[in-house]
Amino acid sequence: MRFSSRHRWAPWLAAILGGLAWVAGACLAAAEDLELPVPRAVIYPGDIIADEMLVGRAFIASTVARHTIFESREGLVGKVAKRTLLTGQPIPISYIRDPYLVNQGKAATVVFQHGGLTITANALALQNGGLGDVVSLRNLDSGTVIRGTVVADGSVRMDPP
Repeated sequence: MRFSSRHRWAPWLAAILGGLAWVAGACLAAAEDLELPVPRAVIYPGDIIADEMLVGRAFIASTVARHTIFESREGLVGKVAKRTLLTGQPIPISYIRDPYLVNQGKAATVVFQHGGLTITANALALQNGGLGDVVSLRNLDSGTVIRGTVVADGSVRMDPP
């Protein structure tokens, strides 16, 4: 069957074909490449990620859930792998953590400040903790379990009661 401009279905057919062309163009635009950092070799849990451990790899943007993965190297360098990171695969945000500043079983400096009074003591960390985490420690002199917040220099700050 031949369609001519006088046929009553010609305008509909032209609209459908034009719509298909628009969809095809949109799909091609969505197929743009996205450069993501991926491991050069397998990275194991506990490894600190260095820049030389990463390489860039192109992915089709529409095939990657961008809100669940790291899109830049800068966000990964210096972080610690919580799970095994496979070679050439995008790195999920949930597989990475900040390094611990206080380590379980190791001595930590505890600082108590109130007004002009500052008391500093050593304590044994009972759990790991990163910046801003509240951790439990055992006072080495009295054996009392205390809690405090990990600060940027790796010490633990106790708040006044």
